[in-house]
Amino acid sequence: MSLFELAILAIVQGITEFLPISSSGHLIILPSLLRAADQGLALDVAVHVGTLGAVMLFFRAEVARMKQGCMDILSRKASTADARLVILLVIATIPVIVVGFLLKVTGLADALRSIAVIGWTMLIFGLVLYWADQRGPTGKTEGEWNLRDAVIMGLWQAVALIPGTSRSGITITASRMLGYNREDGARIAMLMSIPTILASGALLTLDVIGEADWQTLKDAGIGAALAFVSAYFALALMMRLLRTVSFTPYVVYRVILGAVLLIVAYT
Repeated sequence: MSLFELAILAIVQGITEFLPISSSGHLIILPSLLRAADQGLALDVAVHVGTLGAVMLFFRAEVARMKQGCMDILSRKASTADARLVILLVIATIPVIVVGFLLKVTGLADALRSIAVIGWTMLIFGLVLYWADQRGPTGKTEGEWNLRDAVIMGLWQAVALIPGTSRSGITITASRMLGYNREDGARIAMLMSIPTILASGALLTLDVIGEADWQTLKDAGIGAALAFVSAYFALALMMRLLRTVSFTPYVVYRVILGAVLLIVAYT
């Protein structure tokens, strides 16, 4: 893979990881557009590390709370607000781990990586996001996140294992359906990404151990750095825009891209 192809893949991964437009869908499509080989597991791990670093830096105050929550749990103080946050995040992550494991062992994960599937999921879940964003109430805040909502958002997050759905998009959709305002709903969705990315990154790492050479490690380092920078700025921009702008621009992008992919898939 050339440096240009590596840079494009890493930057696209970084930008699309937290925007509700599906990073997995873009990374499946992009090699075909660039006429490049698949990026491979090592680069997948690298860009996951980069995007994980970006979200943890941007939400460093919440990450500090999560660290304190883990310490509280170990100290048998599970009733604190920080411990409660950690527990809810763990609960919300369980469905995606279970479904992800089942898709992997059954081989369905590879079967879903098609242009037609991505086109339909881009289109359908884009429209669902629009409906939820326009119709959903906006009274609930991050502090009101509870067990029921964590379970519901966790189940929705598992749907994002279908390429083109978007992990951030589907969890934001769920948060708006549950009545959270745009900014706090997106914040919860982004916090949910931390244990999810950790879990998926760990699984990919197990697959790639022992296969990497010096060139692969070098490419991985470049990919991680570019993914980190692009993800951080994309996340910062989205969170700032949510104070004044709805999710409609992302929906329009999804609908157009979904329609184009369906035309390509069926013609």
